[in-house]
Amino acid sequence: MPNQNQEIYVIILIGIVLALVLVGFIVVILFLYQRKQHRQEKQLAEVKIQYEQELLRSQLEMQESTLKAVAQELHDNIGQVLSVIKLSLSILPLKREDPAFESIENCREMLNKVIFDVSHITKSMHTDRISEIGIEEAIRFELDTLHKTGLIQIDLDVSGAPHSLNPQKAIFVFRMFQEMINNIFKHAQAKHINVMVNYTTDNKFVLKVKDDGIGFNAEKKQTQTTSSSGIGLRNMVNRAKLIGGSISIQSETGNGTAITVELPIQ
Repeated sequence: MPNQNQEIYVIILIGIVLALVLVGFIVVILFLYQRKQHRQEKQLAEVKIQYEQELLRSQLEMQESTLKAVAQELHDNIGQVLSVIKLSLSILPLKREDPAFESIENCREMLNKVIFDVSHITKSMHTDRISEIGIEEAIRFELDTLHKTGLIQIDLDVSGAPHSLNPQKAIFVFRMFQEMINNIFKHAQAKHINVMVNYTTDNKFVLKVKDDGIGFNAEKKQTQTTSSSGIGLRNMVNRAKLIGGSISIQSETGNGTAITVELPIQ
């Protein structure tokens, strides 16, 4: 009888051990399955991000190519036609006492302004020029042109030892800058713009654009799909991510807006 009891205990013990081994095996299998599932989900997320970035990169490259083509067309065709018209007006045999003299002079002035505006648009759109003169000079040229309009007060502050940016990154940063300025003129009702360019000692390029306009709810604006400014803000965020940078948007209704782009310099 004792031997029989011992056999029962042994059988029970073996059963418990087998049960524990089975449970452990099931737990390990579940753990490995979950880890594999998490890995696959992470890989899918990475593939999705890469796809979105490549899609955005392609869209931006197509946009830059289109801008370059339009800029070349403006320069080669419309610019030349305007120059011919200007030359034709300048050689008209008119004296000051002629009744048409004043009208012709007004046309010349307007034509000069149109030629200047076309030249500015061409330079702003042409990607090669941005790459050639650098981001700092491109920003300076843009601000000088805006300052001449007399519509708004503009200050530019550059600090740190200048470093050249990768040409593609410089173009992306300049397009973000143009989007900021465009939003200010369209929506901010600002009287003053302060632009700061800083080359930090830890090899970073920092661009900050601040205005004293009416401000807005930044979080709400970025989630709006029907607002042009909301789309513009999301485009800036996407551009910054695409070139390995970051963007900070600080704004409150009635207290102006400050947008900061930070980019590591290699």
